[in-house]
Amino acid sequence: MRKKNLLISLFSLMMVIVLSACTSNDGEASVEDTSNEKNSNEEMNMNEDNEGSMEENMNGSSSEGEMNNGSMGNGHMDHDDVVGLIDSTGENELSIPSVLKSDSNKGTEYTIRAQKGETEIFDGVQTKTYGYNDSFLGPMLQFEKGDTVKINLINELNENTTFHWHGLEVPGNDDGGPHNVLEPGEESTIEFEVTQEAATLWFHPHPEGKTSEQVYNGLAGLIYIEDQNSKNLELPSEYGENDIPLVFQDKVFNDEKQLNYKAVANEDGTVGDTSLINGTLNPKLTVDKEKVRLRLLNGSNARNYTFKLNTGDSFVQVATDGGFLNEPVSMEEITLTPSERAEIIIDFSKVDGNENIALMNEDGATLLPFEITDQTGKNMDIPDEMNDFSVTEEEKNLPVTKEIELFGMMDQVTINGKKFDPERIDFTQEQGVTEVWEIYNKPDMMGGMIHPFHIHGAQFKILSRNGEAPPENERGWKDSFSVAPDETVKIAIQFKDKGIYMFHCHILEHEDNGMMGQVKVE
Repeated sequence: MRKKNLLISLFSLMMVIVLSACTSNDGEASVEDTSNEKNSNEEMNMNEDNEGSMEENMNGSSSEGEMNNGSMGNGHMDHDDVVGLIDSTGENELSIPSVLKSDSNKGTEYTIRAQKGETEIFDGVQTKTYGYNDSFLGPMLQFEKGDTVKINLINELNENTTFHWHGLEVPGNDDGGPHNVLEPGEESTIEFEVTQEAATLWFHPHPEGKTSEQVYNGLAGLIYIEDQNSKNLELPSEYGENDIPLVFQDKVFNDEKQLNYKAVANEDGTVGDTSLINGTLNPKLTVDKEKVRLRLLNGSNARNYTFKLNTGDSFVQVATDGGFLNEPVSMEEITLTPSERAEIIIDFSKVDGNENIALMNEDGATLLPFEITDQTGKNMDIPDEMNDFSVTEEEKNLPVTKEIELFGMMDQVTINGKKFDPERIDFTQEQGVTEVWEIYNKPDMMGGMIHPFHIHGAQFKILSRNGEAPPENERGWKDSFSVAPDETVKIAIQFKDKGIYMFHCHILEHEDNGMMGQVKVE
């Protein structure tokens, strides 16, 4: 009898492996049927049993859309087999987002409309898109530290939306999370003081269950915060000339050159073969012989980007998500997961104008060719000291008070064994008090995948990765960071304002599938 049971068990295991391999074009497996192992010190029950998740995942939906180079993979667990991007031909000059002008001569006041439109992404074809104050994507908003900012929000879509200020330290009621819904035709106004240092932030929608589709269709805009320090540093700052925002996204277009999110949506993160930068197809960037500052934003739903120059030359990183590094960090490549930003400077004064130079990704796909003119730009030095960011001994020695476990794939993703419930407060934290959060990415039976983790309403410090100090280019203010399978990241975080704030995986489909929780700051 024991031998018979053993044979049955072995046969069942083989069938599970075969069925798991069939759930995706990439041969990805489903989430391990297990209960969570780590214990939370607060209201999240990390021991909630996940039984049955394997069967549900094995029957998970797959992408329906077909791409130019074949069927798009479903469930790119480790992002190693993500469909490649088509090289930019460099035939179109990069579009630069417009700078939104203040409605008032006496202060900083903006009106932002979420709207539908049509955009000529492909020559002679109008693609249906979403945008802020435009048909596709949105403008750049300028704030200065100390400003009181007033923003009038208008929803001109035919569906609910919100306006989330990613990386901005604002009260919970102004943050634009899933509780701050605007129905079609509805308007509201928010007002807040800018209290944080110079940084490159962005804004996008955050309605429960609809974020991924609305961002995919085009809702994303930029925020530049300046302060006295950023002005004194004299870094490249001529917007659109030597200070260039780059919003990277990947899409799938059908035979009619339209976006059909529902046809290609992937519950483990929707990726495409067509690269857009600032909404421009096949872009190039014309630059003078000078140092050029590139503000990189990974605005994709799920794709990770590793940026490098095709020549192998190095560049310097000068800023993270939330502000300047203490000193420039020389790098040959930089990886950004969805929602992360970085500011880098490339010195084109040392490049031969006849040399083919381009920004490419880890697969060697050409993202952005550069065309260098004969014009000599400003000759400026990058300062050796840019900021006074530090991690104090007190912060290093604080005990962990929040434990977060990221787990799962497809629609079975969870945080601490639970899915998002807008009526449930998962953590509480006192306003103005620094606490240490520990974020762990629990592997599943096939190893797991990277989860980009974001917390609303605050900038924080990465204390360690698996007990080691973070790399030099992460020693600055952050609001999003990657967590690799079986990796533990500790952060020190303080909320300046009160309210309810989201924390979640920034693979937008994971967020929509409930990989999100809430912290109440009192």
